[in-house]
Amino acid sequence: MAQKPSIPKGTRDFGPAEMARRNYIFDTIRSVYALYGFQQIETPAMENLSTLMGKYGEEGDKLLFKILNSGDFLKPLSNSPRGGENLLSSLLEANGNDALPQTGRGALAAQLCEKGLRYDLTVPFARYVVQHREELTMPFRRYQVQPVWRADRPQKGRYREFYQFDGDVVGSDSLLNEVELMQIIDEVFRRFGIRVCIKINNRKILTGIAEIIGQADKIVDITVAIDKLDKIGLDNVNAELAEAGIPAEAIERLQPIIKLSGTNEEKLATMRAFFGSPAPAQAEGEGADHPAAGSQVSETGLKVSETGLKGCDEVEFVLSALRSVVGGLSADVELDLTLARGLNYYTGCIFEVKALDVEIGSITGGGRYDNLTGIFGMPGLSGVGISFGIDRIFDVLNALDAYPAAITTATQLLFVNFGEAEAAYALPAVAAARRAGIRTEIFPDAAKMKKQMQYANARAIPFVALAGETEMAAGTFTLKNMTTGEQSTVTTEQLIAAVLP
Repeated sequence: MAQKPSIPKGTRDFGPAEMARRNYIFDTIRSVYALYGFQQIETPAMENLSTLMGKYGEEGDKLLFKILNSGDFLKPLSNSPRGGENLLSSLLEANGNDALPQTGRGALAAQLCEKGLRYDLTVPFARYVVQHREELTMPFRRYQVQPVWRADRPQKGRYREFYQFDGDVVGSDSLLNEVELMQIIDEVFRRFGIRVCIKINNRKILTGIAEIIGQADKIVDITVAIDKLDKIGLDNVNAELAEAGIPAEAIERLQPIIKLSGTNEEKLATMRAFFGSPAPAQAEGEGADHPAAGSQVSETGLKVSETGLKGCDEVEFVLSALRSVVGGLSADVELDLTLARGLNYYTGCIFEVKALDVEIGSITGGGRYDNLTGIFGMPGLSGVGISFGIDRIFDVLNALDAYPAAITTATQLLFVNFGEAEAAYALPAVAAARRAGIRTEIFPDAAKMKKQMQYANARAIPFVALAGETEMAAGTFTLKNMTTGEQSTVTTEQLIAAVLP
């Protein structure tokens, strides 16, 4: 007996009804991006590993799906004294024929794999900008909706294959781009009817925190740890910080920051004081002119982080601009100092969106990256972007049953097929109904009437039209309403009028 077919864990099939809902999500986001002047692009599902590796941090690199080279993929190892196959065998034997050791996997993968499935849409976009820079007008606004892949452990709300819907602006340093992206987020979820909280932070603030506690070289360890606060809790975050070699005194100084509460304004005032600002009024007067000069010492002997103050300025500008928008935002906006967005390429404001009525991870995220294209030979090009997690939004809308009733692509009208002559008679009416915008089918086979009506019921088709000798002689059809059971004799024009909503 043949093995029952299956799909890999962390992936999903979507049937017609589900695809109608997903297309509603795609169309809604696409229409909002268009209002802000974004243009669509696409990039390949696979990229060269040299493009992907080293862009997501050590944790992200581990989650890249690598693609085995085609052909004799062991041939590059044949230069080994033991030969390629013997080398592979020895690596397996060294680990009990169970799995390759970590060092063995890395060395082997480097020789066997030159390509990988994209981890996100941002790094491929940076590659695209550099490769097509002569064709682009800056600032360039792009949106992109495609699947991405991560070799993660599947669980609720976390998939190995999922869609992202990104919007980015490159070639502009202006914080107005951050403001507009937050407006886009707000408008999308307002249209979906999903209550959300938009969380904002700034990587410069996080860098400033690391400077003030004397752990500037541990910024990656700090951000990776505190970004897990919601998932693993404060005690485990502190344990992870200690394991990273951060002294107990520095961890202790982090606690008030991690636990900080209050309004956004109160949090900013606290952080300005933490960064050594003499008074909030002076910092506000300086605007966004703080040089990112790192940690210094003030005249009073207090340690000052100009980087941290710069981050406070940027967040304050964005929040102030959003307050000035007519009507404000529908969503709550919260300054969350534990928000870190673990990806290494973020350098400024960072965002994350949480649904308020469904327990699930972030459903949108993003931030500013000042030099992502520099790794591809085009330094100094700043950008900022967001990414909607389509699959999680799909799950949230399903949980809330928040889809409009009209989002269906189901057939509205079925013509019964009694035979060759009857089908030929019906075809002009079928074409007329389709021209009128009615989703219409004609049953392909001259099957028994019972079978065709069962088909209509199974497909929940609301109207069935049929024509036998009597109808053909009169130039009419019999139209049956499958919901009420009512039947009427109609012309083609009357049929179309009756079916149209």
